[in-house]
Amino acid sequence: MINPENRSVNLDGLGVAELNAMQNEANDAILQNNEVVLLSPTGSGKTLAFLLPIAGILKPDVQQVQCLIVVPTRELALQIEQVWRKMSTGLKVTCCYGGHDMPTEIRSMVEPPALIIGTPGRILDHIQRKSFTGKEISTLILDEFDKSLEMGFQEEMTDIIRNLRGLKKRILVSATNAKIPSFAGLKAPVVIDYVNEKREKSGLTLVQVLSDKKDKIPALVKLLGVLGAEATLIFCNQRDSVEQISAILKEEGIDCAFFHGKLEQEDRERTLLRFRNGSVRYLAATDLAARGLDIPDVRHVIHFELPMKADEFTHRNGRTARMMAEGTAYILTHQDEQLPDYIPARLKTLDLPAKSPVPPVSEWLTVYISGGKKNKLNKMDIVGFLIQKGQLEKQDLGLIEVKDNISFAAVKRNKVKGMLSLIATEKMKGKKYKIEIAR
Repeated sequence: MINPENRSVNLDGLGVAELNAMQNEANDAILQNNEVVLLSPTGSGKTLAFLLPIAGILKPDVQQVQCLIVVPTRELALQIEQVWRKMSTGLKVTCCYGGHDMPTEIRSMVEPPALIIGTPGRILDHIQRKSFTGKEISTLILDEFDKSLEMGFQEEMTDIIRNLRGLKKRILVSATNAKIPSFAGLKAPVVIDYVNEKREKSGLTLVQVLSDKKDKIPALVKLLGVLGAEATLIFCNQRDSVEQISAILKEEGIDCAFFHGKLEQEDRERTLLRFRNGSVRYLAATDLAARGLDIPDVRHVIHFELPMKADEFTHRNGRTARMMAEGTAYILTHQDEQLPDYIPARLKTLDLPAKSPVPPVSEWLTVYISGGKKNKLNKMDIVGFLIQKGQLEKQDLGLIEVKDNISFAAVKRNKVKGMLSLIATEKMKGKKYKIEIAR
């Protein structure tokens, strides 16, 4: 049941009919207590679990920053911002992270947002620049705080908290049973632990796939042929492995994107967008993709290389079987490869066929549009234009994402060439925009 203090929140925009047990419990605990630790696995809906009560706590008449959410990665910051905007609270949010234009962030704070979401280094930078005042910040959320510590942000988070003298509510969030850091200043927190419950109720199936060669690429190609045209994450430990797998699969006729921390932010965002809208079905990634990314409906996870730690194995698997749905994680190993202790002793096995078909190319392509929210464009403008001027049918359009200055639309592959030809000289809302297949 949704707390009445938050009845103005638009859950319909999030596609949520009702809250799950964890979200209801977290909602009540955060509203009623000043120290809360929320432990719940990846994919269980933690973001909404803490944003919903925050919407009830923030005061519209206070024209200062009231809540700060600190996260380890820019992708997680952007995901939380997206959920907040879909909630349609009417309260301003600003997202801050390295690689983003600093002057743009500073201008956004001239009229202070109620909520700031950002990475530790960038938030501390703004505090030192005095981009905003922290005197009204009463609520602090450290999301995926254990990951922030793993990434070496302890000093930055300590300094951030030291500068927030008016804190009343502290909320720590993690997908694992992580140790609470002393600098967080929690004395007697209410702990909401759904991690162990997920282990008991998980819809996840673990399957071992044996490669008869030490070079596991041929086995991976066969496995993808068996799995077919469903969204699949392929995890590796190193950036080089991720890029190599992507390149080799493309040579085999399988379109596989890659994702790791050394990519430029724009490339990372576009890769995730293509994976999200189905233009690319296979994504080779490092553990950066194991949590905090907005990539729903991943049916399969493949461990091409197993991680060193059990926690990372758990996080990877959390990309599938989300919200108690069913999913499968495949452990691809050579027959002489010894499995780490965190892998269950008895696993289901999948025997690969001698040959399997190459998965069909995606029916979708992503189209780039050189205008966005700041050009007064919205989804309906784009849909109307592409249908009326590009002579598309509704079923020819997939996911449309409108950003500040650019937009992207998934269009049926067999319709793209004709559509681009028809709109080549057309204007949308009286203005000519560059529209082309996204790179």
